[in-house]
Amino acid sequence: MPALKRKAAPTESDGITLNKDKCEEVDVAEEAAASPSAVKRRKVDEHKVKLDYADLSRFQESRIAEEHGIVERNFYPPVMSLKRAKKYATGEIEKPFTTLKKALAETKQQRDVIEIGDAVIHWFRMDMRLGDNKALSLAAEKAKSKGVPLICIYILSPQDFRAHFTAPVRVDFLLRNLEVVQRDLALLDIPLYMETVDKRKRIPARLVELCKEWEVKHVFANMEYEVDELRRDATIVRECAAAGIAFDVLHDGCIVEPGMLTTNAGGQISVYSPWYRKWCKYIADHPDTLKEYSRPEQNPPEARQKYKALFDVPIPPVPEDRQLTDEEKERFHGLWPVGEDEAMARLNKFIKERIKVYHTNRNLPAGNHTSAISPHLTAGTLAARTCVRESLKAINKTVPTDDRENGSMKWIGEVAWRDFYRHVLCAWPYICMNVPFKPEYNNIEWEYNEEQFTAWKEGKTGYPIIDAAMRQVKHMAYMHNRVRMNTASFLAKHLMIDWRMGERYFMENLIDGDFASNNGGWGFCASCGVDPQPYFRIFNPLLQSEKFDESGEYIRKWVPELKDVKGKAIHDPYSRGAGAIASKNGYPKPIVNHKESRERCLARYKAGIGRATA
Repeated sequence: MPALKRKAAPTESDGITLNKDKCEEVDVAEEAAASPSAVKRRKVDEHKVKLDYADLSRFQESRIAEEHGIVERNFYPPVMSLKRAKKYATGEIEKPFTTLKKALAETKQQRDVIEIGDAVIHWFRMDMRLGDNKALSLAAEKAKSKGVPLICIYILSPQDFRAHFTAPVRVDFLLRNLEVVQRDLALLDIPLYMETVDKRKRIPARLVELCKEWEVKHVFANMEYEVDELRRDATIVRECAAAGIAFDVLHDGCIVEPGMLTTNAGGQISVYSPWYRKWCKYIADHPDTLKEYSRPEQNPPEARQKYKALFDVPIPPVPEDRQLTDEEKERFHGLWPVGEDEAMARLNKFIKERIKVYHTNRNLPAGNHTSAISPHLTAGTLAARTCVRESLKAINKTVPTDDRENGSMKWIGEVAWRDFYRHVLCAWPYICMNVPFKPEYNNIEWEYNEEQFTAWKEGKTGYPIIDAAMRQVKHMAYMHNRVRMNTASFLAKHLMIDWRMGERYFMENLIDGDFASNNGGWGFCASCGVDPQPYFRIFNPLLQSEKFDESGEYIRKWVPELKDVKGKAIHDPYSRGAGAIASKNGYPKPIVNHKESRERCLARYKAGIGRATA
C-alpha cells in the first residue's frame, strides 16, 4: 500500500521507555556535510527552552494518528494544540505536579491533627518491595506509634493498563511480584488486600470506602509522576481530607525530588550534564537523600484474627487483554525471576563482577556487560536510591561524582537519567499528551507505511543489527540500550515513520516500560525531545554494527539466517559477498537505502522546523 503522510499533529495520550545514552557514535564526515558548523555550534543554553507555537493552521487533524494507534481515544481528547502546550510550559495552565503539591500543602494542617484510627494503610503501586520503601516504612512507623496494625493494599486498574499501553509481560511481572510481596508480608502478620477496580475514576471513592470500612485514618503511598496519576492523587488527598482521612504521598521513585534542581533563574534544567552535576551536589549537601528506610516490623498479635479475611484475598486475575500464552509465561518466567531478593542478587552480582569496567563495555549488546535490573526498577522491586547507595559503598564513597572514566560513577550517572526524565515530565507535562518536548518539531512530515513498520517490528528490515535487536524484544521483552537507540533512530530517521508509533510499540512489548524514560529516549533519537541529538545526526546502522558488535556475535544469536556468514559480511551480507547465504536462508534485502533515507530525513527536518540547524 502507498505510504500515508501528514504533518504530525500533537495529540493527547500516554505512551512508553528507553534510557538515553549520550555517548552516541556518529559518522563525523556525514554530520559535517549536513551542517559544517554544527558541531562547533552545539552549545545548549540550559536556562531556556525555545518553543515555536505560531501558525497552528499548518497542523492537520489527528485522524491519521488515531488510525495508527498513536492517540488512545477511549481515554483522551483527540488533539492538544501547541498553544495549549505552551500554557502548560509557562504554568498558565497548572501543571499536575503543582496540583498535587498544592493539595498536600493546603490540607497539611488538617491532616496533621487527624488521630490514628484502628489501622494504617500502605498503598502499593510501583514499589513492590518491603525494604528501603519510604511510604511503607513511614506507614509502619505510624501504626507502631499507637500499636495498631498495618494493612497493605493494591488496586489493579485495567483501564490504566490500556490507557498507558502497559505490556502484558509487564503486567505478568507485576502480579508475580505481588505474590512475593503478599508472602513476605504474611510472615509479619501484615495482610495485603487486593482488588480490581474496573473504572479508574472510581479509585478515589473506593479508597475512602475501604478506609471507612476498616476505620483507617491514615494512608501512605509513594508518588507516581505521570499526569493521570498526579491528578488522581490530588483528588484523593482532598477527598480523603474531607472524610477525615490523611493521605500522604511521598517521594520515593525519584532520588532527588522534582523541582529541587533549577537553573539560576529558578526554572527546570533541560540539559542533562548540568542537571547531573547539580544532582550530585544536592546529594552531597543532603546526605539523607540516600538514607535506607527500615522494613516494617511484626504486626500486633491480634491483626491476623481481626483482619483474617484480608489474608485470604487472592492475586487479582490478569485482564483479558493483557494475557500471555502458556509458552510466553514459561519463557518469561524463566528469563525474569521476581522479588526484591532476586533484584538485590542481580544488583550485587553486577557490582561485584562488572561495574568496574562498565564505562568501557556498556555499549556492547553481546555478552553480559550491564546490570539488566531495569525491570526491577520499573516494578519497584528495587529502589534507584538503593542502587546508588550500594554502588557507592562498594568503592568506599558516599556521594556520586561526574567521573565518566570510573565504572561505578558512570553507572550511577545512567541510573540518574530516570530522575532526570521524571523531573522533565513534571516540568513539561505536555510530553505525556503526545506533544514532543520541542513542539516546533511537530511540523515534520512523517510516513505511516504499515508494511515498513511491520518489517521493523518483526526484525526484517535487511539491516542485521536492527533486526537482531527487534527479535531480542520479541523473545525477551527486553533490549540492550545501545540497540534501543539504533532501532528508534532507524524508525524515525531512515523510515521517517512517526516516532510515536515506535514509542507505543516499545511500551506494549518491553518488560521495563517506563513512560518518562521511554519518551525521553524516543525524543532523543527523533531529535524532538529534551536534550536530544541534533536532527542531522543520523545513526549509520552499518557503522554502529561494526563498532559495537564487531565480531557479529549479537547478530548471529538473534538472526539465525546469518549464523553461517563469516567476517565483516555479517554486518551487510548483500553488499559483502554473502548474499547467497542470506537469500537461501530467507533473510531480506535492506528495505531502504541508507544514503537516500538520510537525504530524505535531512530534507524533511529542514522543511519541518524551517531552518538548517538543530
